Order: sequence, then C-alpha cells, then structure tokens
Amino acid sequence: MLRSIRLIKRVANFSRLANPHEVNPKIPDWFKSSDYIESRFIGSEPQQVKEMLKTVEANTLDELVDKIIPKEIRSEAAFQNPDNFPDAIPESSMVQHLQSLANKNKLFKNYIGQGYYGTHTPYVILRNVLEDPGWYTSYTPYQAEISQGRLEALLNYQTVITELTGMDVSNASLLDEATAAGEAMFLANSWFEKKKFFVDNHVFPQSIDYIKTKAYYLGIDIVVGDAKTYDFKDADQYCGVLVQSPDNLGDVHDWSDLFKHTLKDAKLLKVIGTDLLSLTINKTPKDQGANVTYGNSQRFGVPMGFGGPHAAFFAVEDEFKRKMPGRIIGISKDTNGKSAYRMSLQTREQHIRREKATSNICTAQALLANMAGFYATYHGPQGLQKIANRVNCLARSFAKLAKSLGIVVKEGRIFDTVVLHNTETLQEYLHYNAQVNVRKVGQDTIFSFDETHTIQDIEDLFNHLQHYTKKKADFMSVIQKVIPYKSERASFMQQKVFNSLHSETEMLRYINYLRQKDVSLTKSMISLGSCTMKLNPTSFMLPVSFQGFSQLHPFSPLSCTQGYQELTENVEKWLCDITQMEAVSLMPNSGAQGEYSGLLCIRKYHIMNGQKDRNICLIPISAHGTNPASAVLAGLTVVPVNVVDGYVDLNDLNKKIKENEKSLACIMITYPSTYGVYEDQTKKIIQLIHEHGGLVYMDGANMNAQVGYTSPGYLGADVCHLNLHKTFSIPHGGGGPGLGPIAVNKKLAPYLPGREHSLGSVASSLFSSASILPIPYSYFGQLGRQGAKKCTAMAMLNANYLMKSLKNDYKVLFTGQNGMCAHEFIIDIRPIKQESGITEEDIAKRLMDYGFHAPTMSFPVPGTLMIEPTESESKSELDRFIEAMKNIKLEVEKVKNGQYDKNDNPLKNAPHTQDQVINSGWNHKYTREEAAFPLPYVLQRGKVWPTVSRINNAFGDRNLICQCPSVSDYQQ
Repeated sequence: MLRSIRLIKRVANFSRLANPHEVNPKIPDWFKSSDYIESRFIGSEPQQVKEMLKTVEANTLDELVDKIIPKEIRSEAAFQNPDNFPDAIPESSMVQHLQSLANKNKLFKNYIGQGYYGTHTPYVILRNVLEDPGWYTSYTPYQAEISQGRLEALLNYQTVITELTGMDVSNASLLDEATAAGEAMFLANSWFEKKKFFVDNHVFPQSIDYIKTKAYYLGIDIVVGDAKTYDFKDADQYCGVLVQSPDNLGDVHDWSDLFKHTLKDAKLLKVIGTDLLSLTINKTPKDQGANVTYGNSQRFGVPMGFGGPHAAFFAVEDEFKRKMPGRIIGISKDTNGKSAYRMSLQTREQHIRREKATSNICTAQALLANMAGFYATYHGPQGLQKIANRVNCLARSFAKLAKSLGIVVKEGRIFDTVVLHNTETLQEYLHYNAQVNVRKVGQDTIFSFDETHTIQDIEDLFNHLQHYTKKKADFMSVIQKVIPYKSERASFMQQKVFNSLHSETEMLRYINYLRQKDVSLTKSMISLGSCTMKLNPTSFMLPVSFQGFSQLHPFSPLSCTQGYQELTENVEKWLCDITQMEAVSLMPNSGAQGEYSGLLCIRKYHIMNGQKDRNICLIPISAHGTNPASAVLAGLTVVPVNVVDGYVDLNDLNKKIKENEKSLACIMITYPSTYGVYEDQTKKIIQLIHEHGGLVYMDGANMNAQVGYTSPGYLGADVCHLNLHKTFSIPHGGGGPGLGPIAVNKKLAPYLPGREHSLGSVASSLFSSASILPIPYSYFGQLGRQGAKKCTAMAMLNANYLMKSLKNDYKVLFTGQNGMCAHEFIIDIRPIKQESGITEEDIAKRLMDYGFHAPTMSFPVPGTLMIEPTESESKSELDRFIEAMKNIKLEVEKVKNGQYDKNDNPLKNAPHTQDQVINSGWNHKYTREEAAFPLPYVLQRGKVWPTVSRINNAFGDRNLICQCPSVSDYQQ
C-alpha cells in the first residue's frame, strides 16, 4: 500500500513537468514551445501524411485505424487517467528531469562486488561505440555482407574469451552471468539426460537462485554443497558439477584435483564460473579440467548500470559447440574466395528449430560484448595483466593492513576480494560515517576491489579501520611489502589485433573502420518485420551515460537508489496503464526471457492451485518464433495449432483443446500475429481457453500496433511481455541489449519475482538491464498520451502505404479486414521463384546494392519477406524503398523473359562490392552501373558498399573457425 501511494505521488510530480499552457486552447500557438519530440520522432511531415492517406484510401488517421482494427478488439481504456500517464514533456525538460533523478542516486565508494565491479570505460569507446548510433542502431547480423564490422568486433570478443578461459569455442555473449549459469545446467541436462546437478555453495547467490528457478520447472534436482568436501561417490547420478573461482567469498581455487582426479571418469559436465580479469594472471578453467566456463565481461569497460546490460560469456570444449546456447561468429568465404565473417551454425537459432532449439536466446548482448572486446583490444594482454595485478595488490594490501590492526582476515589465495571476520557493525559504520558501501555476510564484512580504486582509497579505508578498531599501524610499511603474484598464465592474446591498437588514434580509426562496413539506421531504413527498427532518439539515449545511472551497483542500499526507485516505479505504472494489467516485473532482460518468465508465472499459478499436471502449451504457427523454445524451457509440452489464411484455425484449436483439456496450461498468442493481421476472433479464443482451465500468454513483440487502441488486458490475456527494445525505442545494438518486462493480471500478480509466491529469480539483479530504462521512460514522457497513440496509427499508415504501393508487383500473403494489414505485412516470393528462379535470398542480397537492409527473410513463412517500416520513417524514405523494390521486380522480369542470363544476373550475383565493380576483369552480362548504381538516388545519397560479396554459409559451417587469425596465419 505504501508503495502505491508513493507511486501515485511520484507520477503526479512528474506530470507537473508538462506546462498546462501548452495544451490550453486559449493560448495562441506562437507562444507554445517547439521543443517536443513527436514531430521529430514521426518521420513524415503533415503534407506527406495526407499524400499517404490518399494512397490507402482514408481521409484521416482515425478513419484508417477504423478500417484496420476490428471493433471487437478496440479499447480506448488506456491513457484515460491523466494521473497515470503524463502529457508530453519537452525534450530539454525531460533530459533535465532525468539528470535530477540520476543525481538522487548516491554514488558512495563501492566495494560490494559479487559479480559487479567498477570499471573505467575508455572514453574513445564510450563516445564512439556506446554513444554512436552507427553501433547501437544496427540489427542482428543475419545479413552478414553488410554486418562485417560488428561481426569482426564480436569475433574479437570471442577470441578474448577463448584466450583467457583456454576453451576451444566461445559464443558471442549471453544475457547475464546468472542466466549463463542456468544455460550451463541446461546444457549438462540435455547432454547427459540426468536429473541431478551439483552447485558449490560458494557460487554467487544470484546464480544459485536462477539455477534453482530454471531447474524447478524442468524437474532437475539441484544439490548445493561444499565441492571441496562433498563425497562424490554418487557422481554418476549427476549431469553436471558447477563451481566458481574466484568464488563468492573471494577465494581463488584450483579445481584440477576435483575435475581431473575425483570426477575424472564421471559422465557429467564440469563447469567453472569465473572472472575474466582474474584469468589474466590465474590458471585457466580449461587447465583445471572444465568442459564449460561462464561469467560476466562487465568489468571489461562496461558500467555497472544498476545491474545491466552486460555481456555474459560462455565457452566450451569443442565437443559441446553444437549444443552451446547463443550465437557463434565464424569465418567463411565469399563468392570471390575472400574471407568473410558470418553467424555460424545458424540452424540452432530458436526461431528456426522452435521447440528443438538449444536455448530460447534471441537478443543477446552484442553491443556490450563489442565494448568488452574493444576494451581488451585497447589495453592488450600486458595492459590487462597490469590492471589485474594492480587490483590484486590493492586487495592484498588491504588484507595486510586489516591484519595489522588485529582484524581476523579470511585466509587463502585471493584475487580482488577480502573477508574480514567478526566485524558485524563495520558495514553500517562505513556506510554512515564514510559513505562507503561494502557487503555483509553474517558477522563478516566483504570488500571487493576493482580498477577504479586507488591507493588513496586503501589509505582512507585503513584510517577508518583504525578509528573502528581504536588501533594504530604504519600504512606505508605494510603496502611496500606487497608485490604482484607470479602469473600462472602462459602468453595469451598474441594476435595482431590485440597488440597494435593501444593509442587512441589507432583505436579511434579501427572503431570507425569497422562501423563504416555496416548498414544501420544512420544510413537507411531497416524494414525488418516483427523487429520494429524505429528511431532511438538522441535525447532518449543521452541519460544512459549519466553517472548516477551508469555507475550504481545493483546491490546498493535502498537509501542510495532513490532516483532508480522513482524511475522504475513510473515505468511499471505506465506499462500497467498501456497493457491494462495489474502489475509488472522489470526483471526479464530480453524478450525471450520475458516469454519464459510469463510462462513460469502460469506454471506457478497452476502448481499453487493444485493443478501441477497442466503442462500443455498451445501455440499457433503464426506466433512469434521464440515462443516454442521458451515453452519447453518452462517445462511445458508444445502443441501447435494450425492457421488458415492468416487466422488461427478455430476447428483445429477446438480439437487440440478437447484432446488436452485436463492438461491444458495455456495458449501463447502473438497479437497482431506475425502474419501482420488483427484477428477479430482473439477475444473468443481467449474466452475458450479460460473456459477449459487454461491461461493466456500474449507475446508483446507487436505492441507497436496496440498502444492506445487495444491492450492485452482488455483482450483478456493473463500475462504479456513487452519488448522495450522494439516498441519503446531501446536500440537493438547489433543483436542486443534487450529488455522484456512482463505485465500480469490480478490472479498472476502474486507470482512475479519478489512477490508473495515468487516464481523465482529470472536474472542476476532485480531490474536486470536497469541502465537502459531511461530510454522507455523518455519515450512515455516525451511522447505523452497522444504522441504514443499517434505512433501506433502512423506505424499502421506507413505499413499500409508500402503494402498498397507494392501489391501490384508482389503478392501480399495475408491481410485483415478491408484488405488492410496491421503494422507489418508479408510478401510472397515463392511465385517469383517458380517463374524465374529468383529467391527471397536473392532479393535480400540485391537490396544491399540499393543501400537497404533486407526485410525479415523466410519468417514466419518460408520463401517470404516480412516488411515493417515503423512510424519513424518518412514518406521520402518509404518511396526510395518502394522504388528499389519495384526496380528489383523489373530485374526479375528481365530474368524471366531472358534479357538477363538465368545465372549471371544482378540478383544472383548480389551484393556487388567495390572491388568487383572497379576490377578490370569485369565479365558479367550486365553493366557495372546496373550492378552498383541501379537507381539515381544510390549515387546521389552516397553508395553503401558491401565489403564482401555473397557469403558461402555451407563452407563456414563445414569449416568452423570462430577466433581471430593467429600470428602465424598473418605471416603466411
């Protein structure tokens, strides 16, 4: 109750930032501010909107919406209460407001540790990667030919991980450390098919919590104990053993005896959680006998951000690479034999394999992995070792100083963490008297050191300890005796890239060299259906770098987090208002993790109501691609439901319900469906599921077509997730970060994380990727009620304008009422393939020559392209895309009628690189101009050159190379 009262007060205070004169009709327009985002966020000018409305045969946006959205699912309930949702606030006022919130967060000296550490983000990386839209607005690198820059950066990251861990293969990042630990458990379970898993009791507690959550719903028995003393006589009953070094109390372990002797012959997975910085001087997990290792790359230049986003790492021995979760970046060849980067083993992707996927990972943490990779590149192996040795010497100096004052210090080899025994009041003393935050476990106080700490900090702590203990010692005589440990490492990271870019000039040029290879929103529209690549406004992004948001530890005392509390409470309130739901959790740190969390709420609800056998999840084949994989991870059995002409087949649905009535847990619905259709029967479907004891999960991937006009709560859904990196403008970052909160109705509210009957932890921290929450906060605040609603209408207008403009050239696969689509639509390339041999892949690659990233290819229907323009694109950009697609269709006709050779034509050979076009040996049966400059605007706007020609995916999968070339490779 206190929380809700405080929440209403805070929202009201926020609303006062909006000037009432701005909406007062008595005030002349020339007195009103122009500092509002709506007209800048929506791409088209009013005159352009009128022209597009004429094309779609509507007089107004309201009339268009009436033609598109069925009356049965319309709701005007959202935004009705001004106290819940604010009027639009000027850009400058919002930035100032967020700065004031950031200032409410107290940045005390931090020694909390537990997987989160202070770090210095090199400014060349901060300014030119994290804050550069060329890096943060690009999409997942499915179109590798125009993604070579970030693919190279991710390959560098993978190489850093394999070099430091000693493992054979690394992926290109996971969501966070706790979920990576859970993925290790799932890999062990799926590999050895045994239902017991051992976890050492000194693994980080947040990782243990997540492992227990994931295991509970999969029926895996978690045994937590001391791996140093546990009797593993029953080892063959376990699918895996997970330990950590350095562990939760700072001990650096060598697990060689356990893994190479005690468990040598046991058929189980050996997992070590570890710290990258410590591995620059300590023994590798591979040398200790591990099969799998995981951890967090956060301290490699990525701010703590109150919990995230951060790139977890995950690396395995070669034997396990095809079961490893997440994406792997590899090296293949293009059609000219040139080396080229690509995503390897793509058939493991969850939207292709569905319920057979190795994970439900969709969004990873590409942007943050790139930052960590650049950090390692900038410092190089010697620089990283220097940082590690300095951190270690700070920690050991502090331990010796504490001992000199008579404090009992935990013995053992340490890296960065010191435990002071029997100091139960020290935490409170330091917090209130020195503005220092440390960790307390029982009667012990724990200090973790990082690269942001200085020798002055050690002296300050020492002085406070002298006051606390009322004893004296000589500071200088103690620290002068501390020297670095002798490194246990052989040489590492000897590749050229890690040993040649240590000056800021060279790093700056390298970062920009890579950025220029990629197509991002800085260059053209990215029309990916179901992915909503809209504008990420600069004023939305700016607060992410405010120190009050970026430098806060997620386990800071509540008294230090007042700004974040206000921010998160407002975001939760606005999400409840938009979805018409009762409660929200901001913990899930991706859309797929939101799906998983929502399904766990449903499972817990049934279990608590004595119906644990309800384990069937119905999923229409028009649902979002990650849904089946998420359902399996929640311990559910997937039963597909047919779709006819873009609509759920009610006959098949009734049949599946009848067959599974007693075990029906839920249905998963994407609304509008991934076919781009508002189904008018959705409320009927939801009612039908409820009548048979099931609950309804609604995938919020397409919330961009709901805001202000309907909602999951109004339709009757019990839980939904929201892709904040889609509808609410958090950028994709080349494949992450994401954020996927879940909203639930009253019956499921008690099962949210942290609530009365919590489903368990689903991330490493309460708000997971908290530091990017200022972005949706700005979206809500700067657009306000009317702006957010107009965005929905404009998304529909842009989609229907494109569809109407292309329908005479391409077959549109599905439409809703009045022949309209929602915010996206699908064009069918299969008839074109039958007539000409030109495939959807040929068209996707040819679009690169026109300067565009392809729409979504072969999803949700094979042989198709799914197009979503979003409200942020102008009519001018839409017209360029239309012109490109129409010209491509003319090229198809030339192939069809023999003007172009069936095999040697601009489509089959696309994309064309600059090297090919300027080569004196050009011998194609079409001109260089047709290849590279098919339309005048391509030359006028500045050519975006793919740096490689079409990549041979099969070769890359047969010859998996996923690390940087060695020095010997360069010498060859």
